[in-house]
Amino acid sequence: MARILVIDDDRGLCDMLAMAIEDAGHTVHTAPDGLRGHQAATGLSPDLLVSDVNMPGLDGFSLCRRLREEGILAPIILLTARDTEIDEALGLELGADDYIVKPFHARVLLARIRALLRREAMRHGGPGAELVAGGLSLDLDRLEARYLGQRLETTVTEFRLLVALAERPGVVFSRAQLLDRMRGDSTSVVERLVDTYVRRLRRKLEAIEPAFGAIETVIGAGYRWEEAGEEA
Repeated sequence: MARILVIDDDRGLCDMLAMAIEDAGHTVHTAPDGLRGHQAATGLSPDLLVSDVNMPGLDGFSLCRRLREEGILAPIILLTARDTEIDEALGLELGADDYIVKPFHARVLLARIRALLRREAMRHGGPGAELVAGGLSLDLDRLEARYLGQRLETTVTEFRLLVALAERPGVVFSRAQLLDRMRGDSTSVVERLVDTYVRRLRRKLEAIEPAFGAIETVIGAGYRWEEAGEEA
């Protein structure tokens, strides 16, 4: 499996995340601050980094920028308690691949890790064409979906909608963002069309699990894939 570096000055959180990631089958190394995290990143050549933003010595933003300037291209997930669009934009512009606001579900972090590792594997021609989110399993090569082990019949557009939501559990996507992922072109359509696709998917998933509720409506914002779990 992957070699993952976790950098956080909160010793308890760092140890808990390391345990969760190890339980998922990965090899984990930890660092207590940005400076030692930088040393570990350059010495260990990890496959992926998880770094806090607010750390003494070298913060997560500066660490991200320094690693990218040095040509280290491993995916980076930033963790922060600052829930603002400015922080998110800054982190992504500096070269981060994903951004998670505390508190978060440990399984959300694991899902983001899987998505980024899969992306890297596909980029380099390796395996990793399956996306799993809770009871949902998506075969990205065959465009086949299963839920709780049962075949889920979907159109290509519905499949793309599931992929968009399941790739980043907990993240709210606007209707415009989902339309872009679903259609993949510049066709002008009504954004509320997303609501129709969501209703269809919910009916199909409820036919398998009557209490299904993972596709959550966020009033005034859009939709997200929300799984039950413990917060980190």
